[in-house]
Amino acid sequence: MSTIHVHDKVFEPYLTTEAISDRIQRIAEQINQDYEGMRPLFIAILNGSFMFASDLFKVISIEAEICFIKLASYKGTKSSGHVITAIGLDIDLIGRHVIVLEDIVDTGKTLNEFLPQLEHQQPASMRIAALLHKPEATVYPITVNYLGFSVPNKFLLGYGLDYDGLGRNLPSIYKLIE
Repeated sequence: MSTIHVHDKVFEPYLTTEAISDRIQRIAEQINQDYEGMRPLFIAILNGSFMFASDLFKVISIEAEICFIKLASYKGTKSSGHVITAIGLDIDLIGRHVIVLEDIVDTGKTLNEFLPQLEHQQPASMRIAALLHKPEATVYPITVNYLGFSVPNKFLLGYGLDYDGLGRNLPSIYKLIE
């Protein structure tokens, strides 16, 4: 892996495809154990989580369902400070075991605003699985129950994460060179 250029920025390799795959396998094993016989509902937050959700769901061996919701709070490399729901949730959550899939927990604002909407629908339980978490950037108290990697407070790209629409298709994760 070498540096890449996206728009006006340069990124260096950070997490390999193999490291990501290995960690997702371990997360899936834990979820399979924790939710045996419970048929959880995974709610994947688009756009960023699509690769994580897909790869995780492929190795979930228990009965489970998945749905997608689109929330947005980023513009360029900075959070806009506003969470916008673009696609709503159309599945009844009453009494369901819910696992929210997120690509990255940064400030926590998105989940802080979204989770009460889910809790209002009275799920039996709700947990969060995130590929990445930036503890240094977290402002809102969010508990990530299934975590891939704790990462520094740097702008990351690839594996679903974008910079103004580009880079989501990269199979590895890159870090902005500042």
